[in-house]
Amino acid sequence: MIDALLGLAFGALFTLLTNAHPGLDRVEATARARYDAAVVSRVRDWRATLVELQSTPETEQLTRTNRYFNRQLQFLDDVVVWRNKDYWATPLETLAKRAGDCEDFVIAKYISLRLLGVPDEKLRLIYVRARMGGEYSSLSQAHMVLGYFATPTAEPLVLDNLIGDIRPASQRPDLYPVFSFNSSGLWVRGASTASASSTERLSRWRDLVARMRAEGFEQ
Repeated sequence: MIDALLGLAFGALFTLLTNAHPGLDRVEATARARYDAAVVSRVRDWRATLVELQSTPETEQLTRTNRYFNRQLQFLDDVVVWRNKDYWATPLETLAKRAGDCEDFVIAKYISLRLLGVPDEKLRLIYVRARMGGEYSSLSQAHMVLGYFATPTAEPLVLDNLIGDIRPASQRPDLYPVFSFNSSGLWVRGASTASASSTERLSRWRDLVARMRAEGFEQ
């Protein structure tokens, strides 16, 4: 998973999301062409939620976006959903399956908040080790959460599918950050500047961007 994340193409996603916000008509058209009426209904519900949240404060956008996907989606491993050990689904694919793993939850939330106009520099997809089994457990597993930084030096708020509420990072001692990324770059734990540029590497992220384009996430 780390190898997959380290080869990210960030710049393409910024352009993609900048163009994607108006309407999502092509995404809905893709849903009609590929899926049944139930999936189209979910896409329309998602669009209606984005419209409803458009003029609300960022804190409300965070809370309701986090709640929306935590309630809409069932957590299932990629092997179960996609017969693939590590597949990053687009928001449309995730809504179609109505299920996904932690990366799929985070991607859907990240894309939604970007479409709502939350600046990219305030958001990071954070790869962590999550301690499982209680405070004194030594068991951990790979996990991903979405971090929101109100300012560049602020303590991030953590959006997670494991718990329902959004908490400051200091209130999530069960999470050990490894590195984080967004469309602008990649940060190793504790670094204040990005360690990789948007043009350095290729990865599952670029594949995700290409599939999103094919689905209509741009004009």
